[in-house]
Amino acid sequence: MHNEILGYTEEKLKNLCEDIITQSKKQGVESAEVDISISSGKNLTVRNEDIETFEINNDKNISLTLYLNGRKSVVSSSDFSKKTIQHLIDNSLNMLKVTEQDPYFGIVEQDLHPKQTRPVDIFYPQELSFDEMLEVAKQAESAAKSYDEQITNSEGASINYSSSIFMYANSNKFFGGFPGSRYSLYCSVIGSKGQTMQRSYDYSNVRDFQDLKNPIQLGEEAAKNTIDRLNVKKIKTGNYPIIFHNTISDSLINPILSAISGRNLYRQNSFLLDTVGTKIASDGLTIREQPLLPKGHASTYFDDEGVEVFDNTLIDRGELKHYLLSSYSAKKLNLSTTGNAGGTHNLIFEHHNISLAQMIKDIKKGFLITELLGHGVNMVNGDFSRGAAGLYIENGEIQHAVEEITIAGNLKDMAMDITSIANDINSNSSKYIGSVLIEKMTVGAS
Repeated sequence: MHNEILGYTEEKLKNLCEDIITQSKKQGVESAEVDISISSGKNLTVRNEDIETFEINNDKNISLTLYLNGRKSVVSSSDFSKKTIQHLIDNSLNMLKVTEQDPYFGIVEQDLHPKQTRPVDIFYPQELSFDEMLEVAKQAESAAKSYDEQITNSEGASINYSSSIFMYANSNKFFGGFPGSRYSLYCSVIGSKGQTMQRSYDYSNVRDFQDLKNPIQLGEEAAKNTIDRLNVKKIKTGNYPIIFHNTISDSLINPILSAISGRNLYRQNSFLLDTVGTKIASDGLTIREQPLLPKGHASTYFDDEGVEVFDNTLIDRGELKHYLLSSYSAKKLNLSTTGNAGGTHNLIFEHHNISLAQMIKDIKKGFLITELLGHGVNMVNGDFSRGAAGLYIENGEIQHAVEEITIAGNLKDMAMDITSIANDINSNSSKYIGSVLIEKMTVGAS
């Protein structure tokens, strides 16, 4: 525990948590939880080779949750002074007098906490100088602007890095926390062809600076994505196979995850009620949760309630193995927590050893969707309807861009119609998924 950010080490945060819980208990609460986070980082943006912004970000936050007689209160602050912390406790105690009672409120049972600390491999601190950040951002933007004469302007390139420490503690005497680092690079440019103008981007988000996408490659990809959108043509309304590009394929999966999450289940706001142990998707969908994935975006050894988490299979060849439950939602459903308070922890989607290029080649007439607009998901019945843009495919080749179309279906059917998942895994988020081919969806043209 020797990592230090803004003068705070993990040991100092642990001691601070312990003091707050002790003070809260002395004032009569039954149980308490404290969550503290510290982060420090820099962000630099260039546009047309000029420095547009340079920011230094130092953030602190403390969140206190108290429980008494079936009541719960939550307060937070960015001030860690003794006076403010006492004020937080006093405010939280006052809130407990007026909040509604709920028999399911409370911290988790002690035997659910980890018995020992487990290493979380997400901290790769590397201090970047102003000049280093400037060089990387300029390389990305320059590569994008010089890629093709159709690239006529830039929306800028940004590089960001941060280091953080967090600590979670509760009155079961559980303390857990660890440091993390994050680096990101983004570039967006504008292309023109005749009267048509389009923009697109590329992005890289990693834990270790050494894994950041090469800035020249990233800039060229941003330019290529923009040029691909310039040749726009109309298409006919009909039913087509649809490829969700890996940058948006989690938009297909997120509603399914929401439908199997405890909050929507106990509210009866889900199209996947009572589906554990049944097939909810085709054999082509297998999802594993890997909480201790090295350099993972959501790596941890416990969830937001301090429940220990382990590798597990969420969906196996289309069969739903378990819901996503916190201790609260589990109690409401008369089930057991799955260690998913706060969400999932690195979802690994099994791919089918097929490239995106081959996936496209196998399509007679269809679409590669690269952008989705709006929300358009009915959580009760699974109806899905989104505005979209992308590329039209015919005889295994991309023909032209499309925009202002609508793709529609029902998520139950769409999940069953997952034909394959490509090996172009997008590693920019905690859902490690490639491009997804859906056998058939309705496409509406404007």
